[in-house]
Amino acid sequence: MTNWFEEQLDIDKGRAIRIRTRKLLENVQSDFQEISVYETDAFGRMLVHDGVIMLTEFDEAHYHEMIAHVALITHPSPADILVIGGGDGGTLREVLRHPRVQTARLCEIDPMVVEVCRNHFPGLSSGFNDSRASLHFEDGAEFVKRHTAAFDVIIVDSSDPIGPAEVLFQKEFYRSMRNALKPGGIVITQSESFMYHAELIGKIASFCRTIFPLYRYYYTMVPTYPSGLIGFSFCSLGPDPLNEVDLERIAALGQMRYYSAEIHRAAFTLPARAQEIFTD
Repeated sequence: MTNWFEEQLDIDKGRAIRIRTRKLLENVQSDFQEISVYETDAFGRMLVHDGVIMLTEFDEAHYHEMIAHVALITHPSPADILVIGGGDGGTLREVLRHPRVQTARLCEIDPMVVEVCRNHFPGLSSGFNDSRASLHFEDGAEFVKRHTAAFDVIIVDSSDPIGPAEVLFQKEFYRSMRNALKPGGIVITQSESFMYHAELIGKIASFCRTIFPLYRYYYTMVPTYPSGLIGFSFCSLGPDPLNEVDLERIAALGQMRYYSAEIHRAAFTLPARAQEIFTD
């Protein structure tokens, strides 16, 4: 019998994603959400939270490389890093490619996500065993409030702005992150698709420009996400991602599946329909 997983997050708008699956490997209910892992025909293993696709082995690198390396290559000396969310470990894995990183703290609200991904996605969760990494299981918004001038880079690897992740898309949270940055620090946040979420992105950009001296939006292509792409907010206290990048630092990261020096700059080149979102 053929089994199909269908993501119906936008079903009221006439949009859905269907992926053929071979087997349900795990399904658990944590204190925060339902977590499922499927084996699929086309995309390898797939992680799903509350019926929404979080990642697949086929294209996870497109997301994790871009959420991590754009900031860490832009920052001249990224020593102390905070990842909020990202319990699958993919963003942490990419952060720890950088030899200049001394500490990498991951703050994930749901410990069950880490446990499931340790069991089913060893290629993503390898960073959990790095001596520079530490795991904190609590609300990321509250964690940030307790730190001042502590981090060079903060990366918010969140799910969509519903449920526990909703607070991570609010102005107050961005203010807290600015306070938690060292001078010259950078914040990167998952900021949805300009194809489907223009209103939300415009709201984020508007208040970020009142908090940070520099705001830019960039994107990556992820076939298994709605619209096939997803974007990020680049919020900086100084460093600009469009300045010349250090090619030797990029080469030292090793083989990539998506990120490169050329992609680093090109990702900020937006089509006309996306540019309209950021026109004051």
